[in-house]
Amino acid sequence: MKNKYEKICHNLKETKELAEKFAKLIEDKGCFVSLYGEIGAGKTAFVKLVAEALGVTEKVTSPSFVILNEYHTAKLPIYHFDLYRLENEGVKTILDELREYSEGRQATFVEWAEFSQDEIPFDHIKINVTYDEDESRKYSFEATGHDNITIVGELNK
Repeated sequence: MKNKYEKICHNLKETKELAEKFAKLIEDKGCFVSLYGEIGAGKTAFVKLVAEALGVTEKVTSPSFVILNEYHTAKLPIYHFDLYRLENEGVKTILDELREYSEGRQATFVEWAEFSQDEIPFDHIKINVTYDEDESRKYSFEATGHDNITIVGELNK
């Protein structure tokens, strides 16, 4: 089974379809997702669409200023971190917390995971979001760990 998957989404409709497919694959077990990409690439938009597909009815926003937003649905809890505003020492203070959010039945999304100083050694799905001049977005998924490899493998189908 492949542990990598790439999808180019040319518009919001295609991004929503990808997010809904991903949500369906994680709704029973959850997963830990580290998100990479420039400002405006579409990291928060993807999380928002996944959360909506999982049943979140409240407004999903970037946790840039609060570091963590929590959303609860009948399917599973969703934790949305943003490491952008944390300095190196600040990231070190929440690494144990991130590890806790990698265990159990929940969906955890960490934006600006590059600021974790590669301290996310546990099983996760890495999603790198890039965009082109034509406004299309490329989502590159890479999985570590059996369950996550299964999820990404299903995206390939």
